[in-house]
Amino acid sequence: MSAQKPNVLFLCGGNSCRSQMGEALLKKHGGDRFEVHSAGLAPTGEIHPLSVRVLEEIGLDVSGHRSKSADEFLGRLPVRYLIAVCDAAAKNCPAHWPDMQERLEWPFPDPAEFEGTEEEVLAGFREVRDAIESRILEWLDRLS
Repeated sequence: MSAQKPNVLFLCGGNSCRSQMGEALLKKHGGDRFEVHSAGLAPTGEIHPLSVRVLEEIGLDVSGHRSKSADEFLGRLPVRYLIAVCDAAAKNCPAHWPDMQERLEWPFPDPAEFEGTEEEVLAGFREVRDAIESRILEWLDRLS
């Protein structure tokens, strides 16, 4: 590998929805510029099936992803950008990571907690996915 790309870590509570979406979407839009990872404070062990579905709808395959703990990265991965995508992660994640230059707090609603019909819940997952994508595109624009 040539020049080392800066690491970005998306962090949330369970690493099953929002942080997984963030990882997949930043890889799509900025994977040439960053090494992208995601983790959770209390990982659920699996990616939420509706997260997988709404990402597949826009051509992103996360079938090889798994829900990971922040402990897998802390002290092992020099994180340039830490992006907390939920309030719990923003409040409870470690304040310092090796080489962290910027900590961003982008809280989004947890789609896993949405209630309603399957179609209503799916619409909520899409809204969160689209909001995360929009925030990533704005951030990438600012970094340019």
